[in-house]
Amino acid sequence: MTNPRSFSFEFFPPRNEEGRSKLRETILQLAPLKPKFFSVTFGAGGSTREGTYETVKDIQALGQHAAPHISCMGTTRADIRALLDSYRQLGINHLVALRGDLPKGASLSGDFQHGNELVAFIRAETGSEFTLDVAAYPECHPESPTAEADVRRFVDKIKAGSNSAITQYFYNVDAYWRFIEECEALGARIPIVPGIMPITNYVQLARFSDACGAEIPRWIRRRLEGYGDDLESIRAFGLDVTTRLCEKLLSGGAPGLHFYTLNRAAPSCLVWERLGL
Repeated sequence: MTNPRSFSFEFFPPRNEEGRSKLRETILQLAPLKPKFFSVTFGAGGSTREGTYETVKDIQALGQHAAPHISCMGTTRADIRALLDSYRQLGINHLVALRGDLPKGASLSGDFQHGNELVAFIRAETGSEFTLDVAAYPECHPESPTAEADVRRFVDKIKAGSNSAITQYFYNVDAYWRFIEECEALGARIPIVPGIMPITNYVQLARFSDACGAEIPRWIRRRLEGYGDDLESIRAFGLDVTTRLCEKLLSGGAPGLHFYTLNRAAPSCLVWERLGL
């Protein structure tokens, strides 16, 4: 039996009460799309895991399903154990387990070096209590020495006990399908949901992409550069590009879509409408 497609949206923890209020509005706008879950990143811009926890509580208070990120870099087993207990008390049963980046000011000390170690620890502590998503990089993790090593590292996370995966965003659909083929050749056959970043701001997108290793194809980059400060044209072009990407993924059999919302509803809703979902 084929699993139903999974559609989900990602938020980052707001920094203040105004941000929390705006995010609640975003959640209410996206809720009618009936996503499988809303994920929440593990802090952003200096915010802490408490911000993630509070955002998860806000999502649940609005009657929605939340899936908090847990990053293990620079943490201890005791830290993760306490975090699991806190989410268990909230009734959370879905986590996004990541290696993550070393927190600012933190030393290299910690009990985990890779994401598969975190997945294995959560399984050892909680059995099958949590559904676990992990990260995937169709265009290769920026720190990986080779593409082959990156795929094998991903497969290690699957073998450790993850249920499904969410990819970094990308605009090259062939990279995704090649990644799927390579994973399946190594026996990894879990759902790998494409991450989607709607294009609304070229400067911001270029900064994100340079940091995370996601490629902006040259033809897209040049077109966006050519629009300069014409935000209306950037958004119209970005909507076309993102919609076509999603169409190709879904028609090719992708198990769903995960939208990186940047805490805004409109860009994802526009793509959703174009897709007829």
